[in-house]
Amino acid sequence: MNAERVVADVAVRLSQAATADEACQAVVSVTGQHTPAMLAVLLRVRDRLRCTAATGSWQVYSSIAPDAGVAGRAFTSGKTEVVTDAAADPDYIPLGPDIDAEICAPIFDAAGRPMGVLNVEWPDPVDVDVWREPVEHIATLLGDRLVEVGGTPAESRSEKLLRYAGALTAATSVRELFCTAIDAARDVSGLATAVLVLQKPDGVRVCTAPGLQTRFESRLRAHLGAASAAELDRLAMRARRHGTSYTLGDPDHLNAHGLEELVEAGVRSMIAVPVGPDDDGGVLLVLDEAVIAPEPTTVNLVELLAAQAWTCLDRLKTLERLHQRATSDPLTGLRHHGSFAERIAAATPGRTALLAIDVDQFKTVNDLYGHQAGDRVLVGLARALESALRHGDELYRIGGDEFVAVVDVQRPEEALGIGGRLAAAAREIGRTISVGVALRRLGESPELTLRRADAALYDVKREGRDGVRAA
Repeated sequence: MNAERVVADVAVRLSQAATADEACQAVVSVTGQHTPAMLAVLLRVRDRLRCTAATGSWQVYSSIAPDAGVAGRAFTSGKTEVVTDAAADPDYIPLGPDIDAEICAPIFDAAGRPMGVLNVEWPDPVDVDVWREPVEHIATLLGDRLVEVGGTPAESRSEKLLRYAGALTAATSVRELFCTAIDAARDVSGLATAVLVLQKPDGVRVCTAPGLQTRFESRLRAHLGAASAAELDRLAMRARRHGTSYTLGDPDHLNAHGLEELVEAGVRSMIAVPVGPDDDGGVLLVLDEAVIAPEPTTVNLVELLAAQAWTCLDRLKTLERLHQRATSDPLTGLRHHGSFAERIAAATPGRTALLAIDVDQFKTVNDLYGHQAGDRVLVGLARALESALRHGDELYRIGGDEFVAVVDVQRPEEALGIGGRLAAAAREIGRTISVGVALRRLGESPELTLRRADAALYDVKREGRDGVRAA
């Protein structure tokens, strides 16, 4: 192997490369002509090392984490890695035939920072000492040429869509999901902003771009905020009824009938994609104040994004329903004994009070009128008690006709006052309750606090019911 000849041939081809992709392809193709090796150039694109060019193997990894494998080790350290026993190397990632040796050299930018690696693997025996310097020299030449042609390749739109699909799947809240979808629509389409218009049972919800807004976005938000529910509903229904649409030119010269409110806000270009099924969902609007005719492939990517966003939203809603079922009483909708145990475990001594509540003569209702009537009493009472509590107070159903309110107070008298409001709320719907109040003491277990509240409750029962007593 003539090292100088290899480097010289690569240098000639690199000088002819006009783009980063051409430069990377030149390196692997020319070097591959001089040695039966598996070659790959991996460049950092956002948060991954992406394979930009490769030869000599049947398959390659599309991308890896920047700290994964021998390539990741070379990238993060900025030093060439030489592997002569792949089986013993803990970072080696196998793909394809067994290898005899590997040399992985970092590729540097103009500031001396790694921007990728040149990886060479030989399935047959080779003298790595002979090849190390040429591989490093070629990596240096490639880095210089990449700088000359503008740096590493920009993230493609399909790569962006893949990245955002992962972020949508990982979203843990509806707000996070909507913000990610809006960011993704802007980034993938190249248009200025995006808006989600969702039809809800209680009206139309408009979700706009998070964070600091441009003047165009602020103007758009103001117009949509001032639009009537009927106007927003028509906006969503147009896309949901007829499917995706996009603009072809300047609305000042073409008919923008039905979308006047958007044009008045400065919209000159738009992609409108239905989100969700016909009986639920809304529309994703991707907008710009410049006249841009979106390419059909761009529209297709936004459609894929909208479909992924809706799938993830449906998953979040399902998880929320399952969590609600797991932590709530199915009859009253109140949280039940399991979540109550978690709450009282966090009770603050001297501040948290437990109000044990029992429905007076509830057994009589069941015996005389049946369990359905008893269930109606419990549901009605649960709503009445909830309405009497303050914001932040919590109400649990922990037994058949047993409830507990958990409240934070400044002094014991405040807890008694809340108990009085609960009793009054019960009377307003024709029922009475007995309430026992206990403030958690320092060093006292939550279970003991609840037992003291129960004891106070039964004192009320013995004295004639319909009252409140402190433990």
